[in-house]
Amino acid sequence: MPRSSTRRRGAALLAVAALGAFVLAGCGSNNSSAATNTQADAGPCGTTADTTLTVGLFGTFGFKEAGLWDAYHKLCPNITIKEDDVEQSADYWTKLKTRLAAGSGLDDVQGIEIGFVADVVKNHADQFVNWNDVPNAAADKAEFYPWKWNMASTSDGSDTVGLGTDIGPEAICYRSDLLRQAGLPSDPATLAKKWTTWQDFINFGKQYEASPTKPADSHFVDSAASIFSTAVYQGNEAYANANGDTDVENSDGVKNAWAYATQAAQDGITAGLSQFTDPWNKAFSSGAFAALACPTWMMGYIQGQAGDSYAGKWNIAPVLPGGATNWGGSWLGVPTAAAHKDAAIALVEWLSSKDQQVTMWKDGGHFPSNSDAAADPGVKTAKSKYFSNAPVGQIFGDIASKMKIPPLGLYDTQIQSAITTQLTNVETKGTSPDDAWNAALDSINQITGG
Repeated sequence: MPRSSTRRRGAALLAVAALGAFVLAGCGSNNSSAATNTQADAGPCGTTADTTLTVGLFGTFGFKEAGLWDAYHKLCPNITIKEDDVEQSADYWTKLKTRLAAGSGLDDVQGIEIGFVADVVKNHADQFVNWNDVPNAAADKAEFYPWKWNMASTSDGSDTVGLGTDIGPEAICYRSDLLRQAGLPSDPATLAKKWTTWQDFINFGKQYEASPTKPADSHFVDSAASIFSTAVYQGNEAYANANGDTDVENSDGVKNAWAYATQAAQDGITAGLSQFTDPWNKAFSSGAFAALACPTWMMGYIQGQAGDSYAGKWNIAPVLPGGATNWGGSWLGVPTAAAHKDAAIALVEWLSSKDQQVTMWKDGGHFPSNSDAAADPGVKTAKSKYFSNAPVGQIFGDIASKMKIPPLGLYDTQIQSAITTQLTNVETKGTSPDDAWNAALDSINQITGG
């Protein structure tokens, strides 16, 4: 089978594999040597040789958990997949940069997180397969949200370092039982009207805080950082300008997000919890907060932290105050130094195609970056029993179609961490917003060398 048809044939063949047709033409032949392994006879697997592909990932991408490794092995019995997983994305990025600098030790496939993709594009594009040069590139590109493809591409569009996995359209997840206890509206349709702007959201939070019937140790929103990290990407610019240069002080996104976040902190509507810490994790079930900004992948995180006994107590409002935006998402790239480059390219194309992204949405809450997958009925009509039967496919699909995507910079993740650290000081230590802002700028200058 020609390499140019791998993408769609590979996706279609999964259905055949699931029915038990495990031996496919041109795939998994133990009699073929590497010397005779051409693209013409490699089939959807990229090679006919017995091959172990290493896939470098961070956190839980969910491929294994969704059964995709097993499905691919049925499609390509000659391919074995081994994950090289690092728990924290920052640690993973440090490891990947070290290997890129050395030019060795790279996995066949490398995950690229949204916080680091700008660095890969600017400084390491020549070390990754350019997807514009891969046969069928035009068909690949057509399947993705344009902004998702462009994020992994050079400014002139000539070089693209990876194919998208998921994206993170955001809504608001909330504890409907806590809102009812506080005597406030709790149905999604009503809340969507009451939370159209961040000022609306903050005012609602003040009502929650003033309620005599809410739990005494409960606050409306988890943290000021939750508001800031969402609102900052609703501007025309976030941490970088259109040229990709850091420009925090002139950013409309930073200015507005800082104002909303510090207002929320000073109005006392936040629980002052640092996200992704143990106290924050426990708060999903303790009731320490009633709402938070919620990208699609957060649904799985909430379920894991709150547990089965909280099913039906959580719900999702079909709105993001201030306008639709994205939080998170990754790409899969193939290093040019990969030991099994053709097979790795075939795997990445298969993983990023429509059928597999639909599976990932159903099984893991990973919203597709493949727009064909996002339009699939299996995605659009999905509901979440855990979140009070919320029509999550419709909610996040509508938001994904409207998202505003400002430019990315080289230091976005580090800058956001510096700012949210200072917001926590405003919440928990009473630091004035002006002093906290100046401290954040000092940290940012150290990060960027400014």
